[in-house]
Amino acid sequence: MDRKRATLIGLVAILLWSTMVGLIRSVSEGLGPVGGAAMIYTISGLLCLVTVGFPDIRRFSTRYLIAGSVLFVSYEIFLALSLGYAATRPQAIEVGMVNYLWPSLTIVFAILFNGQKTNLWVIPGLAISLLGVCWVLGGEQGLHIDEIISNIVSSPLSYALAFAGAFIWAAYCTVTSKFAKGQNGITLFVLLTALSLWVKYALSSQPEMVFSVPVVVKLLMCGVALGFGYASWNIGILHGNVTVLAAVSYFTPVLSAALAATLLNAPLSFAFWQGALMVCAGSLLCWYATRNKA
Repeated sequence: MDRKRATLIGLVAILLWSTMVGLIRSVSEGLGPVGGAAMIYTISGLLCLVTVGFPDIRRFSTRYLIAGSVLFVSYEIFLALSLGYAATRPQAIEVGMVNYLWPSLTIVFAILFNGQKTNLWVIPGLAISLLGVCWVLGGEQGLHIDEIISNIVSSPLSYALAFAGAFIWAAYCTVTSKFAKGQNGITLFVLLTALSLWVKYALSSQPEMVFSVPVVVKLLMCGVALGFGYASWNIGILHGNVTVLAAVSYFTPVLSAALAATLLNAPLSFAFWQGALMVCAGSLLCWYATRNKA
């Protein structure tokens, strides 16, 4: 695989994943938060079987198999349900921005648990990311405590799931880096996510799935975006320029918000974009701190 082509394919993965917030929310409005997520991950799992293939579990370390499965499944469920349970479409986009604390947290976890070398720039990087999320939650007035509290109280489960999910994904990345040893369990993990969601759907009271042409189209788009996104990222990481992919991935919050606002027809305030840029800037600063360790 040519390195430039592989890098381009990896960049396609970032674009595909940036559509997830808008598409997951759209599907959940028609099929319900749990039912919609179960359908999405079922389609994605089947696509992963075709594009990535099913892994040889016998080669997995026990730690990677157990911790990777639990963390991945938990994160994907938390993310999907946080978007589905949000009270409004703009709030779903805000919830998605809370989730994007994970790049900064991943670097912090790598420093704490994997011995990643860094410098003190990581501290203001994390602070700027947190400030950016607070700025987003503050509504049109930016950093406004009363507005932040009001926002969270209006949909506490949604924000709690997104915030917890950011920590869980950071932990997953740390575990993968430390214990995967070159193995890729994505297909298994996505299928386990689908199975877990179907179990929850069967054992709890859920709204009826209402299929319509727009919902089915977005369901297929979301499944394809997730399934092919993982396949494309795998190619980019294995054969492309990892430094370029890592740097560009930190701009995903802004791209994701822009695409979600378009898909959901939900205009966002200037203060939201200010906060989104802060989240990106903070993540980039954390990344820079690990690249310049002196």
